[in-house]
Amino acid sequence: MTATTAASLDVTLEPLDAAAHLARLHAWLTHPRSTAWEMGHLTVDELRAYLDDLAADPHQHAWLGRVDGEPTFLVETYDPAHVLLAAVHDAEPGDVGMHLLVAPPTGAPVHGLTSAVMREVVRFVLDDLGATRVVVEPDVTNTRIAAKNAAAGFRVLREVDLPGKRALLSVCTRADLAASPLGRTLR
Repeated sequence: MTATTAASLDVTLEPLDAAAHLARLHAWLTHPRSTAWEMGHLTVDELRAYLDDLAADPHQHAWLGRVDGEPTFLVETYDPAHVLLAAVHDAEPGDVGMHLLVAPPTGAPVHGLTSAVMREVVRFVLDDLGATRVVVEPDVTNTRIAAKNAAAGFRVLREVDLPGKRALLSVCTRADLAASPLGRTLR
């Protein structure tokens, strides 16, 4: 039996159909490994309301990510000039904010899965959504995502205070991704 590797994974993104995936998303977002999303307390109805509000906002979008056809991750994209960062970030034209949640594993771990997903999500935001820069704002204490962001080419601009956290405001351009360890593995 051969182990699955990131090089052999087919990673795709599609607009989120919240109704079709509500139970799955609730399980992902309320899982203890998803604490950074601060949604562990939400009921299914509260999550539905959150996703309905997100869908109604022209400055935000949600995406379902699949790996080899299986739902595996959630991505939210947003305009940082209007959502979350408006008071702390001088957004440039072409900036697109991004949040990524890879589902908690249910089977044997796949070596390189999270790296493959991160690479493809950043590529998607830059290429498919036409961003000039991808903007992220992880909690300063989240060292695992800080390392993954660095591997994808994100550069920390500064620390900022956001509701509920001190965050590392970071950006990634096409050139940053291309020069990064994850970017050098793009097909």
